[in-house]
Amino acid sequence: MKKKFDPKTFTWSGVVPQTYAEENSAAGRQWRGTSRHIIKGREEGGSFDVRYFEVEPGGYTSLERHTHIHSVICVRGEGYAIVGSEVHPLRLFDHLYVAPGTPHQFVNAGSEPFGFVCVVDSERDRPQALAPEEVAALKRHPVTGPKVRP
Repeated sequence: MKKKFDPKTFTWSGVVPQTYAEENSAAGRQWRGTSRHIIKGREEGGSFDVRYFEVEPGGYTSLERHTHIHSVICVRGEGYAIVGSEVHPLRLFDHLYVAPGTPHQFVNAGSEPFGFVCVVDSERDRPQALAPEEVAALKRHPVTGPKVRP
């Protein structure tokens, strides 16, 4: 099934933007200014899903981990990803692999929307928030500390 891309609105035909995730600050799932667009979902068959995430200026995804991998390609704007104890700047067409079980967060570092395509397994686990002591360790780390949001 083809879904036509419209560069003026940065959307795909038939794809309705959704809320990124349920925010649950008590469980460590905090995020801001992020939407999720399912370009190819599990209901269309196959073993993978293709999603587009868009992060507004000043926005970020939740700091979390999964047992499945992420294959991410930046397609709009610029930002960075915290992956474990590393920070990776992301610009147009950069690719990033997030290994299973690795804490990660995506942050918009610019004044324009930051968008990335993320390919994951159709059958996958739910996001897992980091334990408070893990978040505290990342915030103390000299590389990730200044970059972790919120």
